[in-house]
Amino acid sequence: MSEFAYPKKLKRRILIVEDEEINREILANILEDYYEVSCAENGAQALQLLREHTAPYSLILLDLLMPVMSGEEFLTEIKADEQLSGIPVIVMTSEKPAEVSSIKMGADDFITKPYDSPEVILARCERIIQLYEDNSIIRSAEKDELTELFTREFFQEYVRQIDSYDEAADDAIVINIEHFHMINEMFGRETGDEVLKKLAGMLLRVFGNGTCIGCRPDADYFYLYVDHRDSYDNVFAGLSEELAGYSHIPKIRIRAGIYQNVDRHISIEDRFDHAKLACDRIRGDYTKQINYYSKELNDADLYHERLINDIDDAIANRDLIVFYQPKYGIQSEKPVLRSAEALIRWKHPELGMISPGDFIPLFESNGLIQKLDHYVWREAAARIRDWKERFDYTLPVSVNVSRVDIYDPELEQRLLDILEENGLSTSELMLEITESAYADDAKGLTEVINNLRNRGFKIEMDDFGTGYSSLNMITSIPIDVLKIDMSFIRNMNKDEKSRKLVELVMDIAKFIKVPAVAEGVEDESQLKALKEMGCELIQGYYFSRPVPPEEFEKFIIDEKEN
Repeated sequence: MSEFAYPKKLKRRILIVEDEEINREILANILEDYYEVSCAENGAQALQLLREHTAPYSLILLDLLMPVMSGEEFLTEIKADEQLSGIPVIVMTSEKPAEVSSIKMGADDFITKPYDSPEVILARCERIIQLYEDNSIIRSAEKDELTELFTREFFQEYVRQIDSYDEAADDAIVINIEHFHMINEMFGRETGDEVLKKLAGMLLRVFGNGTCIGCRPDADYFYLYVDHRDSYDNVFAGLSEELAGYSHIPKIRIRAGIYQNVDRHISIEDRFDHAKLACDRIRGDYTKQINYYSKELNDADLYHERLINDIDDAIANRDLIVFYQPKYGIQSEKPVLRSAEALIRWKHPELGMISPGDFIPLFESNGLIQKLDHYVWREAAARIRDWKERFDYTLPVSVNVSRVDIYDPELEQRLLDILEENGLSTSELMLEITESAYADDAKGLTEVINNLRNRGFKIEMDDFGTGYSSLNMITSIPIDVLKIDMSFIRNMNKDEKSRKLVELVMDIAKFIKVPAVAEGVEDESQLKALKEMGCELIQGYYFSRPVPPEEFEKFIIDEKEN
């Protein structure tokens, strides 16, 4: 037994199809110590056995000359049957021409009659079964079970083969379904799987005229390696609409990143990293569906990687500086300093001053914004304490609470610990949360904010008017201050629509009985108009740009003197 691969407890099933009883018995005697053997007298009986038994057969030994249904007819039947076509077949014959014809029909090997060598028969059976099972494993590993596209490993191997024999230019494409997790959550995973399968088929259809191989390396990402095209502007034009029509899910959005004329001197992984970078850069940008990789995009990516790598050093070395912008109450005869907003700046030792527009969106996208927020909270609290001690003046400061902070189970305790370290009350550190965070998860956010308000924190809704909140939601969410986005203020004295929008927001603030803060006030005409509307607080360049803490102190000194 040692020379054969399978112990008895793992016996494979073999079906002998032979009309002569003596031949069936000879074969069964040779094989039954090593395999579980079934027998059929003709092709029709064999087909019935195959279709009645749910346990799979690993091999069929087939005679060609039989009554009722010949071996050739049987071969034709099973090769046309999707469920049976994968079972390997060894033909048993004494006719050389029949060996050739049966191999052409799909047989995998042959055994010569008469059966004079049991060792040869056993060796051939073992070899064919092993090849079949190895090929089955390869096939299952080769394709993604859901989409029938290649798995990542086989995809890369086929790309290498294309590189070796095809000198024509190729493009690497990465396609993504934006917010795919929402499809699974709202419509169920089964619907999500159907969307993925449908998109895979659509992509292969669109690119099927030339070289095109694809894989699904990740949940809702697709990679394609295709013949080069100068433009893809019309290629993806109807895919989103077609997919939405198929699934009955409105507003499915497909985005694509394309690395054209790939450099074959770089790795396959790098090629698709370039395309994925281009794809991910248009996340949330509904004006673009396609983005092309370029050197400029790569330089920007390297710059972002530099910022990501340097953030910990920036915190440790205090290269991050918290600036402050004053907020003034304007309903009294003379403006009164009421509070300030903490705003982060980065003075990099090599790159100089880095714009918040460069690093804040970057860190919001990868979760590092939480490190910045914690740093700002600590710095702002220490500054409030410092001003109280040196000027005997309490000035509340607003700090940003990002979406990632909201889902931190330690959020409340972190804030309370910072306040306790500095001897402050919850009324002195106000929390700003963007309107878009409410729109994304109003229910989950409401619970967190209610807990914070119960502790005494004041909550400001930042950037109101840009997050697409429903009016119904505004009446139910817990806030203490409504901040009007500066884009409305900037144009309020230039066009009637902007002015009416500001008036509408002011009416909403009055309706829900919270004060409004206008951001971005730059001139006296804006101040007067806001005052007439009943706006209580303003901040902006009219009073001051954001300034370092040492420069901000003049506002405290002026306020105390007046």
